[in-house]
Parts: sequence; C-alpha cells; structure tokens
Amino acid sequence: MRLKPFKFTILIITSILLLAIMNSCSDQQDPLPPESPAAALEKFYLGLIPEQDMFSQKARHEPLARYISEKAGIDVELKMLSRYGNIVENFTSSKLDAAFFGSFTGAMAIKKLEVEPLARPLWLDNTSTYYGMVFVRKDSSIKDANDMKGKTFVFVDRATTAGWLLPLNYFVELGIGDFQSWFSETYFAGTHEDAIYDVLDRKADIGAAKNTVYFRLASKDVRILNELQILTTSPQVPANALAVRKDLDSSLKIKLQNILLQMDHDKQGRDILLNFGAQKFITTTINDYEPVFTYAEKIRLDLTKYNYSND
Repeated sequence: MRLKPFKFTILIITSILLLAIMNSCSDQQDPLPPESPAAALEKFYLGLIPEQDMFSQKARHEPLARYISEKAGIDVELKMLSRYGNIVENFTSSKLDAAFFGSFTGAMAIKKLEVEPLARPLWLDNTSTYYGMVFVRKDSSIKDANDMKGKTFVFVDRATTAGWLLPLNYFVELGIGDFQSWFSETYFAGTHEDAIYDVLDRKADIGAAKNTVYFRLASKDVRILNELQILTTSPQVPANALAVRKDLDSSLKIKLQNILLQMDHDKQGRDILLNFGAQKFITTTINDYEPVFTYAEKIRLDLTKYNYSND
C-alpha cells in the first residue's frame, strides 16, 4: 500500500530527528571519574610542635614531608607552631589536616578534637616511648623539697607531659602545695632544649624536659652528662605520633598510615628514617595515650576543658 504524501513527509522528518538525537548522544563524552580525595586537596597542612628550635624541626621533617607528598600524591606543607598548645588551637583556626603530636598535646587533641593517631617512630635505640625528667646541676646540692625552696624552676610548656605534668606530680609527691610560692621564680622555656640549657648554664636551678631530647643533646655536649643530675622520671608515654583530623577521608587515612608503616621497605624510605633518627614507624592508637590520661587524672586536670597560657 502506498503512503500518502503527507504521512510520508512526517515519517521522513521523524527519522531525521531521531538520527540527530542519536548522533548528539554519541558525541557526548563519558563522565569523568570522581576526583580522588588526595587530588581534591590543594595542600595538606602538617603541624609541628616546637620540640627543638624552628630550623632544626624543619630540617628534620622536610625530607619526610617530601616523601609523603610523593607517595600519597598530595602537597604536604609543614606548619611550624610557636607553642605546644597552638597545635590544638590551629586544627580549627589554621585548618590543619594532621600533626605530629607530643603525648600531652595528643591526649588533649584526642579528647577535644577527636583526632585519630596513625603511627609513631620506633627510634634507633629500639624505643617508641619517652619519659620526662626533673634535673639539677650536680654542684647545686639540691636533693629534696627543702633544698628547692627559694630556687628557680624552668618548665617547658603547659601542654607537655615531660615539661609540665611530671613536675606538677613531683611537687605533690614532695609535699609542695603551692609551687609558685615555694620557688622564688618559675617560667617557661618554650622548648625542651632551652629548658635543659637554662639549667646547664645556671639561668635556672631546676628544670624538666623529655629524655629523648636530653640524651640527644648529651651525645653532642658532654657537659650535660658531666654537670647535670636527674632527680626523678615520669612513666613512659608515646613518642610524637602523627594524628589526622577526624573528618579526613578514610581512604587517605589508610594511605597515609600505610606509607609510614612501609617506609622501611625501600631504600629512599630507610635513608629518610635514618636522618629522622628512627628505624621505622609503628601503629599507634588512642589506647597508647592511656598513661597520659591517667597522669592528668592524678593531678585533677580535665583534658576536655583544659585551656592554658604560659604566664
């Protein structure tokens, strides 16, 4: 049966429109795959506490930052912080993605910000923890609370285990109720290095610092072992560990942890670890901070509400 001219025309127009639609669909590009969490980050900000002077800290951590950048495909930028407590404040004000926390700042950040610890170094001496020490000059004859009365005490910072929690607990054990009136002067050095050298150079009579810094300095300066004497030590607490913000993409958390835990598997990683003073990184969890939580409880310090200033 022959189609009438009008119906034939409609059929032709319909066919042309269908072909145009099909060609249009075929010309469209396939949708791009979703961007990876690492690629979505323009910068990955990594905070460092002032354990050593700023230049030493930067020189020590820059090779590690470059290694993480290369392996994770992110641009890691180090942020040097002027004070220990700043590392908690800066997680919100400076939008840090991660930080190498000390034991005290780590405990605070876990309680306040719910950060997630990933890994910490196993040092060359096969330790992954440290302890605090209170020390004096050997020629000072300071041995007990009575000997300390009227003397000068140098702390590190109000956000350190070795340089704050330990001496506070020590004062309680010695029966010193109000330490500020017991000593003629107390002040904060800002770094463990400075606290050690202030006692060594007679700027302060008594000081507190962490053993890892103390013995690292002593390996280069024999005066520390020859002229200083340790009065007491704290329990073992975890070495500075890398922890990340709670809302960081879970796949990036896993990638970062694996990069650190597997650094000792390749030569480049081993060389960087050696420069860092470590054999490798080991897994770190919230449970590793339990000694700090317990220590804080002993001196009735609530980490969830703790706000401080080094006055």
